[in-house]
Amino acid sequence: MPRGFLRSDRQQRDTLPPQLAFAIVLMVLCGFVLIAVLNVIGSDPGPWLLAGCIFSSVALFAIQTVHSYPGTERFRERYGLWTLLGQAVLTYVPMLFFGVTWGGMGGFLAGSSLLIIAAPACWVAFGVIVAVTGLAAVVDGTGWVDSSYLVVSTVLTGLIVYGLTRLSNLVAEVHRAREELAEMAVARERLRFARDLHDLLGFGLSAITLKSELTFRLVATRPERAREELVGILQISRQALADVRSVARGYREMSLDAEAASAEDVLTAAEIEARIDLDCGPVSDRAGTVLATVIREGVTNVLRHSKAQHCVIEACPASGPDGPLVRLVVANDGADETRRTGSQDGGSGLGNLRTRVEEIGGRLTAGADAAGWFRLTAEVPRTPTTSPRPNHAHP
Repeated sequence: MPRGFLRSDRQQRDTLPPQLAFAIVLMVLCGFVLIAVLNVIGSDPGPWLLAGCIFSSVALFAIQTVHSYPGTERFRERYGLWTLLGQAVLTYVPMLFFGVTWGGMGGFLAGSSLLIIAAPACWVAFGVIVAVTGLAAVVDGTGWVDSSYLVVSTVLTGLIVYGLTRLSNLVAEVHRAREELAEMAVARERLRFARDLHDLLGFGLSAITLKSELTFRLVATRPERAREELVGILQISRQALADVRSVARGYREMSLDAEAASAEDVLTAAEIEARIDLDCGPVSDRAGTVLATVIREGVTNVLRHSKAQHCVIEACPASGPDGPLVRLVVANDGADETRRTGSQDGGSGLGNLRTRVEEIGGRLTAGADAAGWFRLTAEVPRTPTTSPRPNHAHP
């Protein structure tokens, strides 16, 4: 057998396109209508009866297409009973002229009743339609064999029409769901990228600006110290570039100790007295990355939004209902009046942090204490049990 002649597993799993699914429904409907028309032609009708047969067939096909098309749900909800009534007239009135040769069209009516009428009444209507079709055959003088054949044919046609229509609608719903999931994935990835860039560039640019201002003041009086600050600026710039590249790759890890050391260096350059106490013991890479991000955002807020003279960064073990935690506190004594009153602006920094912390089962709080210090507190599990989402980094 030539390679590629048979369907692969992936091809067999691929979802049927909605257009092809509905095309199959239309072909089946056309086949049933054609059988009914050929049965009538076989009985040698007159020209007027033949014209009436063709008209009724086209009308029934149009009504059934409306009932089976995936995009007509609202139309069926509003006018379905009226179209079903019209279909019943076009099903039973021609039987007065064509007899049992037209009886097969009752399957369309039976299938439409399952599509339009709510359960369980739809099954009662289905049974009534099948019974009326069989009774009409008996009244027409048809033998019990042909009458039984007509009843079974009506049942099967109705179930086929109903089943194919439902499958076609489900295929359309699956494709809509896939499109929505794809859009959600794109939006989630954009949110991740924007959030990571905010956290990365916010701290990096603040630190570069601060050190550049300090270097500018030191160039004339203390050139050696200015040179040292330029080296620090270069290191921060390179780290920011590396972080941005890691964001593009989708995931990046941050060291809690390294981030605390960097924060202490930047705070010292800003003439803010920093006290660092990381006595939390070992933590998982993911928890450490989230805590490092909290430090970075907390220090960025200290540099941007406060007039702090002192800043404290503490991490210690804690206990929670679900197991051991790590509590990290970033506090400063220079919170502005807006933050003292708790009416913070709509910035995205703390919102991003809260999202990151909650995604690993932690909790984030922020606000001023009784002494006027602004405290940013994060409590996270020492070893998060939740798995990171695909293509969704949690720095």
